[in-house]
Amino acid sequence: MIGRLRGELAHKQAPHLLIDINGVGYELEAPLSTFFTMPEIGQQVILYTHLAIREDAHVLYAFATQSERTLFRSLLKVSGIGAKMALAILSGMSADEFSRCVETEDVASLVRLPGIGRKTAERLIVEMRDRLAKLGDLTAVGMPSQGEHSARPVTASSDAVSALVALGYKPQDASRMVKAVKKDGMDSETLIRAALQGTVQ
Repeated sequence: MIGRLRGELAHKQAPHLLIDINGVGYELEAPLSTFFTMPEIGQQVILYTHLAIREDAHVLYAFATQSERTLFRSLLKVSGIGAKMALAILSGMSADEFSRCVETEDVASLVRLPGIGRKTAERLIVEMRDRLAKLGDLTAVGMPSQGEHSARPVTASSDAVSALVALGYKPQDASRMVKAVKKDGMDSETLIRAALQGTVQ
């Protein structure tokens, strides 16, 4: 099992990361909460990982904190929740927001996430309530405030749409979400966050 990686950030395009470790490039998939914490290309990073072994591939998932990975693994134990859906949940809301949804039985907020229908949302609330209590404080997992990233206006919209599609949104829905919140000077990461939140703060 690969539990942690430390190396140089070689490439990032949400939700994918490439980490160079002594000349070997590790491809990883990460929730946007982790992606938004990544430094500039060429900087050193430390990521906690989860290795999923399937018949057709070995996939490494990366997380900025151990608590984020713990929540991801707990989500995988819920009936009907796979890795892609778990990443979408972590990308669409912070762990603190997810905990509040479970505690207050906020089905409406959960069904806004890609791939989450009413029955799945209700199942998440039922099965995660006790697990979250055992996991303890997960509030450290979240998205950074806006304005922390350098602007890349030329490809910002296409990057944002691609990231949303990778998370499970339909292309037309992803495009509509980005157009609804786009403003001059916004980089792709801010666009993604704003699209997921539905408003620019």
